[in-house]
Amino acid sequence: MVDEQVEASAQLDLETFLPYRLNRLADRISDELAQLYEQQYGITVAQWRVLAWLSHRRTLTAVQIRQATHMDKARVSRAVKALTERGLVVSQPSMLDQRHHELQLTSAGAGLLRTLIPLARAREEAWLAVLSDNERQQLWQLVNKLEQSIAG
Repeated sequence: MVDEQVEASAQLDLETFLPYRLNRLADRISDELAQLYEQQYGITVAQWRVLAWLSHRRTLTAVQIRQATHMDKARVSRAVKALTERGLVVSQPSMLDQRHHELQLTSAGAGLLRTLIPLARAREEAWLAVLSDNERQQLWQLVNKLEQSIAG
């Protein structure tokens, strides 16, 4: 017979469960940015992440983008295809490994980022505005500490 009550030690309060709270916050932030990107510029969050990483690293393969963003293969592939079709990214076979393609921003992709990055930074600033300078510094210290502990 299945016990209808979960033992007190096995209960989970999602409001105090870190993975749930961080995921919920990240989803809300991504949803808000997605509305901005999609409505005004026709860019999905996945496409934004590809563009942002290409602006950060200049040349990357889809595999490297997957590793950096933790997005699945199909999502990265769809994003790259859409960006290539729009002329925002160019793809060419890698000189080192013909099985991979190197991705780079086009001038149109770089131009779009010159518009999107200030918008993203403004949204970030609006979210962080509720924190004092000291709290912001603490936030980044705590995020770094958690990331280091997980990285092992």
